[in-house]
Amino acid sequence: MPAHPALLPLRPSPPPTVAELRETLRAITGDGHDRRPVLPFGIGAIDTRLADGGLRLDALHEVAGAGPGWSDDAAAMLFMAGIAARAWGPVLWVVRRQDLFAPGLYQAGLAPHRLLYAEARDDAELLALMEEGLRHRGLGAVIGEARRVSMPATRRLQLAAEGGRTVALLLRRHKRDGGCEETEPFSAPSAAVTRWHVGCAPSAPLRVAGIGRARWRLALARQRGGDPFDTLVEAPDDTGRLALPAALADRSAATGRARTRAAA
Repeated sequence: MPAHPALLPLRPSPPPTVAELRETLRAITGDGHDRRPVLPFGIGAIDTRLADGGLRLDALHEVAGAGPGWSDDAAAMLFMAGIAARAWGPVLWVVRRQDLFAPGLYQAGLAPHRLLYAEARDDAELLALMEEGLRHRGLGAVIGEARRVSMPATRRLQLAAEGGRTVALLLRRHKRDGGCEETEPFSAPSAAVTRWHVGCAPSAPLRVAGIGRARWRLALARQRGGDPFDTLVEAPDDTGRLALPAALADRSAATGRARTRAAA
């Protein structure tokens, strides 16, 4: 007479593999990192060195000119305009003074009909307006500019951005008060996911007299989960996209071909 199934001895199951354990853990905890919305630059030399493969849209990113000059400030603003141009919806730009040049923003891909302007009396009001814009969830980007921002204030902006698809871009200006020592905008800690320096570089030479496409020295001073780096880029075109100078692009392509031959 066959034994009852409940009385049969249990056979020990084989131990799970590492891959199976990882899959089980992912099913339990989820993988929020993979689900975070990201805006790639479309340049392998930049995207592959960013921890998220591009700029996180649900995060705060800080940008500053490489130096205190107005030209570097303008480059930093156009860098943010190019990012906002490639975002998905209307853009709220909160300013402390009316110094935005609409034709310049348009050349960087940010059309006037997408822009909403707000003027703040001080940094506190500017940060409050940015936070309100991020919580609205109906904007593609929220941009502001400030000199003094505390760590708790940046944490509030980061928390307001999380869970949405509105990228937060904060321009940190150099201090220009007469007689005061110059301070580096990123000297204080911040909850920003990335912090960028943008500086002007010599433009591309032309065969005829004139000025070629503007070039910038783009430096990632800090990123969460990754290393800093810097590279030379060409300013955004009318779609908001950066480009590598031809020499750097050719060098990257040659390196890729060499690696392919080595692997073969």
